[in-house]
Amino acid sequence: MSFDNNVATKFPNLAPKGPSGELFLANERAKATFDVEELSKFMYTEGQLQKINKVLQVLESDPAFDKTNRYYESREDKITTSLWKDRRLIEVAKEQNWDARDFQIANLLFDQSSPFTLHYNMFIPTLQTQTTDEQKKLFLEPALKHEIIGCYAQTELGHGSNVQGLETTATYIPETQEFELHSPTLTSSKWWIGGLGKAATHAIVMARLITDGKDFGPHPFCVHIRSLEDHRPLKGITVGDIGPKFGFNSVDNGFIMFDHYRIPHVSFLAKYSQINKSTGEYIKPPNAKLSYGTMVYVRANLIMNVHFALAKATTIAVRYSAVRQQFVDASNPRKWDNKIIETPVLDYTMQQYRLLPTVASAYACFFTGREMLRLYNLNQKAMQQGNFSILADLHASSSGLKSLTTTMASDAIEDCRRACGGHGYSLFSGLGQFYQDYLPNVTWEGDNYILTQQTARHLLKTFRNVIAGKAEVSEYNQTVNYLTQFMQNPKAKCPVTKPSDFLNPEMILSAFGFRAAYGISQVAEQLDRHGRSWNSMLVEINRISRAHCQFILVRNFIVTLQNDSQLSGPQKKPIVHVLRLLACLFALTTMEKELSEFLVSGYLSSEQSQMLKQQVIELLDKVRPEAVSLVDAFALPDYFLHSALGRYDGRVYESMTEMAEREPLNHTLVVDGYKECIQPFVKKVRNTNTETAKL
Repeated sequence: MSFDNNVATKFPNLAPKGPSGELFLANERAKATFDVEELSKFMYTEGQLQKINKVLQVLESDPAFDKTNRYYESREDKITTSLWKDRRLIEVAKEQNWDARDFQIANLLFDQSSPFTLHYNMFIPTLQTQTTDEQKKLFLEPALKHEIIGCYAQTELGHGSNVQGLETTATYIPETQEFELHSPTLTSSKWWIGGLGKAATHAIVMARLITDGKDFGPHPFCVHIRSLEDHRPLKGITVGDIGPKFGFNSVDNGFIMFDHYRIPHVSFLAKYSQINKSTGEYIKPPNAKLSYGTMVYVRANLIMNVHFALAKATTIAVRYSAVRQQFVDASNPRKWDNKIIETPVLDYTMQQYRLLPTVASAYACFFTGREMLRLYNLNQKAMQQGNFSILADLHASSSGLKSLTTTMASDAIEDCRRACGGHGYSLFSGLGQFYQDYLPNVTWEGDNYILTQQTARHLLKTFRNVIAGKAEVSEYNQTVNYLTQFMQNPKAKCPVTKPSDFLNPEMILSAFGFRAAYGISQVAEQLDRHGRSWNSMLVEINRISRAHCQFILVRNFIVTLQNDSQLSGPQKKPIVHVLRLLACLFALTTMEKELSEFLVSGYLSSEQSQMLKQQVIELLDKVRPEAVSLVDAFALPDYFLHSALGRYDGRVYESMTEMAEREPLNHTLVVDGYKECIQPFVKKVRNTNTETAKL
């Protein structure tokens, strides 16, 4: 018997059991009490939405940006297709006359890091902010034209968060006016460097600056590492890819080691520090804090990226939960055309409790990301005038917020995946690979636990200044404000007498401010009065950083709704109303998660904690009818989501089966290895059965 093994597996042309996903989502959208498009315009502006649609049309029509095979590719395939995308994106940008924002939108929509990602996110920004005019011509201009491709080589095999512990050395040799880069130990190998494994021609290398026998600690150097003729590593350099990772496998994370490798004097990035070319004398920067601005900018963008991560995860999970039906709620059966149907899982309170606070978190991170970028720009102008008053609090808050929000996002993506049940485990959900690829965010740009120590040091310093009467109340320094209020009334109690009192914005802000200030005061007392070591207090130090940053998230959400002129006027009342519900839901569910700290501080009583829990459930009921429209307002196209479960049209089951048909294993009817590994056993069983039948 023969057959054609090249026939692909196809599903029968059947429709899913009704009602269809389209009908369910249409029904959900009809419940909205606000204009979805107007909310999208408020968040992103009409101009930005038009840009997104313009770029989207180009990406969807070009094979280089096709995502169809994304979930079936090997790591080697991922790198190859990512390089093709990188090359084609540069070409398309020229063809379409795109500006920098168009280019950023294209990378956002493609939603998969690539070998050139660090070129844009770290290499170019470092050259823009830390180079002299001469170095801009030598390095930055070619980088902007893609004549050189760069990466950022800081982390080493033996050191990551402890930048001061980096081992790679750069020793200045005045006689030849060169630096000698050297990797003295195995652990000094640069490791985890995105884009370094195969793509980069240059690297910003953080190395210990040694001149005149003195070690001045890590400084940045722009280093040529591969030939511009044939891309081979230059003599004195060992470079390669570190291998497969838990995720992020479309990026060639690499390693590099230097064997007494010489680079010219001009390679030392000299915007802030300099080395005298003739003598090797080290010249300090005019202000050690000048380089903080770049870190604040990067972290502010990370917080805004958290918004998009949460928006993506919740859009998929909420839409799917509105379509997916499971069981019949006997106490409140759902009917469609007068027939009882299974209940959409979004109608179950537990599903709402899992998902709706995360929708609120996505909005909270949007408002804080926007505010951090505003403060960054304000601080840059102030520093140019010699005013560094904003910087310390901004830097500390950005550190803690990066830690808090990226942890929130990584946890939420996994929660949303689990909320999608069994289908959430499929890559077709759009959440599995997304979770894997997002996870590095909790480590890069500062490990999330280490960063909280930076925040806590500033909080404790500010508290001591408040005690000493040296701190000035400022609209830009909310830390001083809530600490001052706490010191004026350290025994304050929550005035709530009924559940609805928890909807009062002033009460919410007072509660979060008091809880943060109380925690800071307790840590300060243990360190300053009882002689506790810093290491012994690290758990509490992490807690006060989190408390401070949760206060910031809540405050930015509430204050925006009170003060943003774009939300004034009667036509905006429906939007303001639903956003206030979300602000309260975010604040109260956060308070519920951290309830022990609010109770220990003495601000809340056990009776009030019960009222709090009751109000959370009531808020879920109010937000539930708006859920699908709230995620629609994120304006995330299906191309970006690349999810069978999160499609705008609700065609979940059709999409799942279409994706399954594309699985390479289904391109043949009989699996390779059948004759060697399956047939010998089943043939033996068949022959045995035949002999038995004869008997």
